[in-house]
Amino acid sequence: MTDPEAALATLTPLGAVRERIARSAAIARRKAADVTLVAVSKTQPAEAILPLIQEGQRVFGENRVQEADAKWPALQEAWPDIRLHLVGQLQSNKAEDAVRRFDCIHSLDRPSLLTALARAMDKAGRRVPLFVQVNIGDEAQKGGCAVADLHALLGEARTAELPVIGLMCVPPAEIEAAPFFALLAKLADDNGLAARSMGMSDDFETAVMLGATHVRVGSALFGARS
Repeated sequence: MTDPEAALATLTPLGAVRERIARSAAIARRKAADVTLVAVSKTQPAEAILPLIQEGQRVFGENRVQEADAKWPALQEAWPDIRLHLVGQLQSNKAEDAVRRFDCIHSLDRPSLLTALARAMDKAGRRVPLFVQVNIGDEAQKGGCAVADLHALLGEARTAELPVIGLMCVPPAEIEAAPFFALLAKLADDNGLAARSMGMSDDFETAVMLGATHVRVGSALFGARS
């Protein structure tokens, strides 16, 4: 019988992550195709991203508008089917730039940003899918909407006709992530939202088993950042 870990070792980093997603989805009786791998390419140069593109990866995540503007135009000219997701915090004064550059934004977390994004989308004539970031661990140092404020923020988004498709979270570090993922999934269900952006390199398998539709994976694909 083939050793599963030995089999993973024969794959490229992208192949190994895809296989781990597939295995986790199978355990949860889900389809791997229902999980979008967002390859988090922040701080990575184009030459590090190119092998993943050549291997077929088409969804990438960046933390900053400026970095995406500097790095992606040439790559997207060569591969027009690449989709960019903003996975980092967004300042309200960068809303127009974010709507112009990104195909999905994972970090709506406050009314002022909601207003800025609504104005930017109206101006651009473009509706960019959004995730509301939830401060799932109630951590003062992290961005995200408080759980208690989520219903009101979603109501404002509906009034503004913003295309909120789901919820996003970053669980507390060095604590078992599963309860936080389960809570985010329940919050999404309670609010009629199908998409859940949860899980990173250290915990994406758990996230997939608990219903993640988008996993944001960086170091498992590119190696640890210096």
